[in-house]
Amino acid sequence: MIRDTDTRYGKGAARMSDRKLAAQFFDAAIALLQRARDEEADTVEAAGTLLADTVTAGGRLFAFGAGHSSLAAQDVVYRAGGLALMNLLAVPGVVGVDVTPATLGSALERVDGLASAVLDTSPLRAGDALVVVSLSGRNALPVEMAREARARGVRVVGLTSVAYASGTTSRHASGTFLKDHCDVVLDSKIAVGDAELTLDTVPAPFAPASTVVTSALLQAVMATTAGLLAERGIEPPLLRSGNVDGGHEWNGRIMEEYRDRIFYRH
Repeated sequence: MIRDTDTRYGKGAARMSDRKLAAQFFDAAIALLQRARDEEADTVEAAGTLLADTVTAGGRLFAFGAGHSSLAAQDVVYRAGGLALMNLLAVPGVVGVDVTPATLGSALERVDGLASAVLDTSPLRAGDALVVVSLSGRNALPVEMAREARARGVRVVGLTSVAYASGTTSRHASGTFLKDHCDVVLDSKIAVGDAELTLDTVPAPFAPASTVVTSALLQAVMATTAGLLAERGIEPPLLRSGNVDGGHEWNGRIMEEYRDRIFYRH
């Protein structure tokens, strides 16, 4: 009986520890979100203004991210409540874990010249805007994507962790980071390594929060863009959920009206 009781208490203690870790992660994520809200307010406004200016001038909007950074880029493309004009600039093999082995995606991020080849065959043109998401901002692909896009007359918003520029070395031949080639830089505040928790019994830090914070920052930019367009007397081209009555009809109208600036339906 004593042994059984001890086992039950042991399991209970483990479950209590699990709950404590979950709470610690939520606390860490909330703290990062609050920092991003307070410290990046001006850059969120600047990024939203850049996108609103692009839409007003007849330009198109694109988002790019590699690896898990692509999740935030995908989150603003063709989604309920989002701007219909956001297009994903996809690079085959680097969108999340869409290749096998998954490590190939990481290798492709370090290939010089890949971004230029993608831009050469993309619809991106002068007067458009591109959001480049890269947590570290150190790999060749995002650095080159931002640098080459700007050289082609595209305005660039970068979403990265500025801490990596002082805590790591660049993997681009220029020795620069994503932040060095953007019109506006949003700092996610994520620490080098992207892991919020540690335990004496776990040999590596764990619980990444970059996707939570990066997606929130980018959605804040989208909200700002929509609000600014409305202030200018322009109906923000927003999508509605296809799972509510009238959603498909609404989206069809928006897509038809802006068909020359939407590329994911072609």
